[in-house]
Amino acid sequence: MDLKSGYPFWAVSNGLMQAFPQLDADHRCDVAVLGGGITGALIADELAQHGFDVVVLEQRDIGWGSTAASTALLQYEIDTHLVDLAKRHGEDDAALAYRACADAIDRLHEVASAWRDVGFARNRSLYYASRRRDVASLEEECAARQKHGLEVELLSSDRVREDYGFDAPAALLSRQAARVDPYRLTYRLLQRLQKQGASVFDRTRVEEIAPTTRGVTLRTDTGLTVRAGHLVVAAGYASQHWLKQSVARNRSSYAVISDPLPDAALGFLGDTLLWETARPYLYARTTSDRRLLLGGEDDSVDIPAKRDARVEKKARTLLKRLKDLFPELAFTPAFSWAGTFAETEDGLPFFGPHRQWGPRVHFAMAYGGNGITYSMLGAGLLRALIERRKHALWPLFSFERLER
Repeated sequence: MDLKSGYPFWAVSNGLMQAFPQLDADHRCDVAVLGGGITGALIADELAQHGFDVVVLEQRDIGWGSTAASTALLQYEIDTHLVDLAKRHGEDDAALAYRACADAIDRLHEVASAWRDVGFARNRSLYYASRRRDVASLEEECAARQKHGLEVELLSSDRVREDYGFDAPAALLSRQAARVDPYRLTYRLLQRLQKQGASVFDRTRVEEIAPTTRGVTLRTDTGLTVRAGHLVVAAGYASQHWLKQSVARNRSSYAVISDPLPDAALGFLGDTLLWETARPYLYARTTSDRRLLLGGEDDSVDIPAKRDARVEKKARTLLKRLKDLFPELAFTPAFSWAGTFAETEDGLPFFGPHRQWGPRVHFAMAYGGNGITYSMLGAGLLRALIERRKHALWPLFSFERLER
């Protein structure tokens, strides 16, 4: 599946950082991870650092799928408001999900701190009301988050204008957010695993999965096999190929990035993620070399040719919306692109076994607007399942919630 269009900045900026070998012999391991993007890399790292013999298999070059197109805003805020999530799953579970995502930002910081060149930086998050009628829901959301120990502040329209220089009826300000270069972090994680003795293979296509009560056998298109005690399917949005049940819907999101800007021009955007209550929402973040990245204009298109044809028009729309907010900001576009992603009905991910495949095949579907945050949580959850330990997020993040 072709998951991206145009010129994703991370791939252009970093290039092909390393060629990993193609699988050329049969293998055995404790856990096979199918997918060499940021989700697979975080999960493989978690397992390997806790003593598991891991093999990573990627059908493309490493990081060349959705990871290259990700805009990598690291947030605890789920696309579904805490208030709305509580109506669906109960207040306790909704609060658990939000607090876990907040903790995941700290964990991602720990992981990324092993390298200075992965573009990780702590940010604030400013979530503004797109329309006056959204203010009441922001007030309710602010109260719900504060009740459950999340640090958030409700800003009036005057405060938004005074502190941030644009007009909005209200906004929520959070301090638990971050940004990263997901492509570079993926390579750094997998390079370290390779040095530590794990096997990482790219350009290796798995065509058959055969689980038994004792393990899982993977067969490639070249007839080779990998026999593992457990399999983690972390193939991003292509993971749905392996499930008969439809658990998410594919969508496309669009992005455009500027030439480097001076700090004075970026202002608060230099260290603050910006997004809005409208759906689909406009969002913005900066990079370590002071470029401004805009994203949004999501649609239901997941046919590559149609998505390709929309990139430039969508980029122009994103730039117009930025100009409406910040008329004085000079934005010179450098690259624009699109990527296919998936979203679930409730905005939560799916981690763990599905009844179609049995207990030794685990899925890592970190779907939604904060997929990297979910991936960090999923790494710990899947390790707990493989170690036969309970995990607090299992009931909420498993396929079982579809049957509630």
